[in-house]
Amino acid sequence: MEALTSKVCTPCRGGIPPLAPKEAAYYLEQVPEWTLAGNAHHIERTFRFSDFRGALEFVKKVGELAETEGHHPDIEFGWGYCRIRLYTHKIDGLHENDFILAAKIDAL
Repeated sequence: MEALTSKVCTPCRGGIPPLAPKEAAYYLEQVPEWTLAGNAHHIERTFRFSDFRGALEFVKKVGELAETEGHHPDIEFGWGYCRIRLYTHKIDGLHENDFILAAKIDAL
């Protein structure tokens, strides 16, 4: 199994079905800190920090990574936390790209 962090996100133009729950569960094994949610519609994870600045700096790093990969998460953050939700908007569900980005976020 090739590590997700060694892959790059590929542009999704739509027209394909999202991953089935069983397929999503396979990828989830490679990013075990993430949670499969919304009937396998998206994955999410909450990161904890000791203050607002730590969360803000993390959000900046995630934003730069998202721009590099061309794949953009939904991000919510505040004092001491950052919650990230990933899914592919073009197909309104999960794609391998979501797991690639999750693995790269974990590596930050």
